[in-house]
Amino acid sequence: MAEPALAAAEPLLAVNNIEVVYSDVILVLRGLSLAVPAGQVVALLGANGAGKSTTLKAISGLLEAEDGEVTRGDVRFAGERIDGQRPDAIVRRGIFQIMEGRRIVADMTVLENLRVGAFTRRDGRAAVKRDIERVYEYFPRLRERTGLAGYLSGGEQQMLAIGRALMARPKLILMDEPSMGLSPLLVREVFGIVERLNRELGVTILLVEQNARVALQAAHYGYIMEQGKIVLDGASAALAANEDVKEFYLGGGEARKSFKNLKSFKRRKRWI
Repeated sequence: MAEPALAAAEPLLAVNNIEVVYSDVILVLRGLSLAVPAGQVVALLGANGAGKSTTLKAISGLLEAEDGEVTRGDVRFAGERIDGQRPDAIVRRGIFQIMEGRRIVADMTVLENLRVGAFTRRDGRAAVKRDIERVYEYFPRLRERTGLAGYLSGGEQQMLAIGRALMARPKLILMDEPSMGLSPLLVREVFGIVERLNRELGVTILLVEQNARVALQAAHYGYIMEQGKIVLDGASAALAANEDVKEFYLGGGEARKSFKNLKSFKRRKRWI
């Protein structure tokens, strides 16, 4: 995806030097900072255990459910601080997280799952019905699936999870591993939908993904995490062309090493 001109305005989402601790003792995020400009797709990449999902939960307010807490730094959305707020309040502000593994409600129908996405809205049934039709326009297969959501294929469940997020009318969608468990063909289809939603609806997306190749193709900008820290960031095209990124994340070199042992990956001053 071609990189647009960078906006000089304040980013829609700003994560500023946060630390996250679980159970009062386990330090997971170690001074992490990132920014997501309005109208862009930003990828957050890294190996298992790097802290990617924890970063999303720190933004969406879901840390408390896992005995986690932001103990330092802050998270700001549209210029206002949101860390420490309840998840439902954060959804009402315009942030919706699509969880890893999709987390659709298996014993509800497709239509009922979509209506759940509109739970925090107060604009009436007619508006909700219009948005359900819009979801069906983006995902025609969902219109055909009238039974329980648990019987959907993995790709259809991912489409339902995205559709449910759209029902909340989000300004920012947090997507956690949308390619998980999908065939390469379905991965391309899902990421094509991600790009289309960003292009046609202007939805801002922060995308956590282990499939670095497809994520960088869809994103305008990317961040790479190791052990709870950002070790590299840049325009997606620049990251995709970076020799070390090719070696460690795109399968273009020797066996994968760790960024933390490379002198060439010095963090920027704002992360030190």
